[in-house]
Amino acid sequence: MADVRPKTVDEYLARVQPRFRAALEKLRKQIRAVVPEATEGLAWGMPSFRLRVWLVCYAAFKDHCSFFPMSADVVRKYSRLLKGFKTTKGTIHFTPEKPLPASLVKTLVNARVAEVKAGRTDRR
Repeated sequence: MADVRPKTVDEYLARVQPRFRAALEKLRKQIRAVVPEATEGLAWGMPSFRLRVWLVCYAAFKDHCSFFPMSADVVRKYSRLLKGFKTTKGTIHFTPEKPLPASLVKTLVNARVAEVKAGRTDRR
């Protein structure tokens, strides 16, 4: 049986329904602007950025998109800024109609970069 999983971020995005694709491409650019030295790849089948370890991921689902800061501490620490978005322990849900603001993406990515640079890579 052939493996039908995408092999690149661009291939992943090409398979996402257009409604969500634009939102994820925008998020991708916002992350890249914050951490241009990070490399992109797929982790757990999702587009991801890596800076020594997996830094952040994002994905599209049936009725929403998700941003994964790969840290429950980051989600907890910035919960006040995440009001209005559905969150789980380590995930933030958004839609094209209600995207994550660029300033919030910058804050969350910078917080995750700080964790990684400090050696905190356990995603707790």
